Amino acid sequence: MAKVQINPQPLICTTPAVLVGSMVEGKPNFMTVAWCGVANSVPPMVSVAIRPVRHTLKGIKASREFSINIPSVDLVKEVDYCGIVSGAKADKTSVCKFKIFYGNLKNAPLIEQCPVNLACKVEHILELESHLLIVGRVEETHVTKTCLTDDKPDIRKIKPLIYAATAPTEYFSFGDSVAKAFSIGKELVEGKS
Repeated sequence: MAKVQINPQPLICTTPAVLVGSMVEGKPNFMTVAWCGVANSVPPMVSVAIRPVRHTLKGIKASREFSINIPSVDLVKEVDYCGIVSGAKADKTSVCKFKIFYGNLKNAPLIEQCPVNLACKVEHILELESHLLIVGRVEETHVTKTCLTDDKPDIRKIKPLIYAATAPTEYFSFGDSVAKAFSIGKELVEGKS
């Protein structure tokens, strides 16, 4: 298979489009982040990479709390808006008609319309060059009841929004399942392939 070397870049092909929330000057504010991921399982931790100039970061630094709200594909317009408009210039919560609720962390606003919500406390802030990497400990996880199957989150019901930074830059939804995890590889172990 022929390969072409391109400029170094964090090409993880697709990333989740999430809404990171914080309280900034007493008001809930949200920004779209595509550089988000799992950082640790026990205790549960996630990471988000945020440019230092972002308005939402003010609230995260001040309170050391934030939320990650996982939108469904139904919220694509709102997600894109929260990525192109600064909270310093607009009340995104009002424009997007987000219904806000809070768990135990009062500086981590959660969006009711998002199927999954994580309330986090900052564990680490790593200063990189273009971004700050915020590692947060997940203190609470909320899932919309209709997005559960056998009391577990079901990605087919959550319908998370995926951002592709590759050309063309677009939002996608998940496709069909291709195989059972922790199962299909057993065919190679057992020599069935």
